[in-house]
Amino acid sequence: MSVSLAILILYIVALFGISWYAKKRSEGKEENYSLAGRKLSAPLIAVTIIGLAVGGASTIGVSESAFKVGLSAGWYTIAWALGAIAMGLFMAKKYREENITTITELIERHHTKSAVILGVICQIIIQLVIISLQYIAGGSILHAILPDVFTFKSGMIMSAVIFIGITTIGGMWSAAMSNVMNIVLIYGGTVIATIIQFNKVGSMDALAAKLPAGVPWFDFFAGVGPITITSWVVTLITVNLSLQSILQISLGAKDAETARSGFVWGGIFMLPVGVLAAFLGIVAKANYPDAQAALALPQVIVNMQPVLAGVTLAALWAADVSTACNLLLSAGTLFSSDIYKRFVNPSCSSSQQLMMTRICVVVSGALTLFLAMNASSILGTIMIGLALTAAFSTIVIVKMFLPQFICKQAGFWTLLMGFLVLPLWVKVPASHILPNVIYLEWLVCIVTYAFVYMISPKKQ
Repeated sequence: MSVSLAILILYIVALFGISWYAKKRSEGKEENYSLAGRKLSAPLIAVTIIGLAVGGASTIGVSESAFKVGLSAGWYTIAWALGAIAMGLFMAKKYREENITTITELIERHHTKSAVILGVICQIIIQLVIISLQYIAGGSILHAILPDVFTFKSGMIMSAVIFIGITTIGGMWSAAMSNVMNIVLIYGGTVIATIIQFNKVGSMDALAAKLPAGVPWFDFFAGVGPITITSWVVTLITVNLSLQSILQISLGAKDAETARSGFVWGGIFMLPVGVLAAFLGIVAKANYPDAQAALALPQVIVNMQPVLAGVTLAALWAADVSTACNLLLSAGTLFSSDIYKRFVNPSCSSSQQLMMTRICVVVSGALTLFLAMNASSILGTIMIGLALTAAFSTIVIVKMFLPQFICKQAGFWTLLMGFLVLPLWVKVPASHILPNVIYLEWLVCIVTYAFVYMISPKKQ
């Protein structure tokens, strides 16, 4: 048995051990499973939001982008950090004080039933897109660790099986507690890999000499460009304000102040990871110029000393585990709370709802595996899917900060128009009147909400 395989097996055993321990805390009420009984401390909130953010997109995806454009790709994770800090400063405390379970529950208090149903569908679509991309990153990592055991696709399948299994067993407690181990692995592995690879090259001048000319490899802005960087920041602040999986972390806090501080510290501590992943992508370009971009970072690491390579690649896989678990859980919670309990079986017991949540986790995992087999660029795909959160953020901002403008009918139409913008953007190039889909989403959603408010005879 190879060293890498042994390390991977030990890591998987540890994950399932944590999940079975967490299962004891997750039993009983459905809230214990989906929200950790609302007992998470600030450190657990911090590692959970870091674990959600620093997934395949922030490691493999960033290195894939840096392989092409340079260090500026690290802005993706910085944008995530800024979004988490914004959530902590402005929204986490307010969400926790609402004592809700899902974002659509908040929408239902002031909008129509049709808005709730459409909201659940849109949120689940967003979660499924992001989860599928974790499988892509997970598949590339396992293929790099054990190319004789895993193909790219079989690596995705194995990733899906582990991600679904851990989430199904322990719920939010499992995600939070395993993230303590995951974050140590991610940060330790990334730092070790960066140091080793830089020492191998020798110096910044030597690295620059090995890179193709004409690309601003070490410019922190020029490669991706200010327009894309700004779009990432706007998108990920928007996401942090209204994505169910992020909202669910804040709702799991033991009180409102804990939610606020957990998000702020989580954002601060996730700042350096993207820069390190981007630097490793540049090193990969220098050493393996003809490699497939999505496999660039794993290929760099797999050529390290066997134990360090195994630990570091397990760390990258841990990033996918931490993200996928939270997203699978939130997708299951949305369906069981806002569809099953509200419309299918309103008199269901807490244990029945808990079982339905677990079933939904498994079904969501299977659907996302299919999506993963058909997705391409990690960052390109994820940014389009995340843009849909602008519709939710518009509704939530009105409710939290401008309650005098709440309009019962506006919720549904804002969500519908936000949803329709995405296929329009993908299929009709003429719709690209703004530099990024997130700006068009915000424009359409704000105009739609304001227009419906003005023509609606009954506001509330």
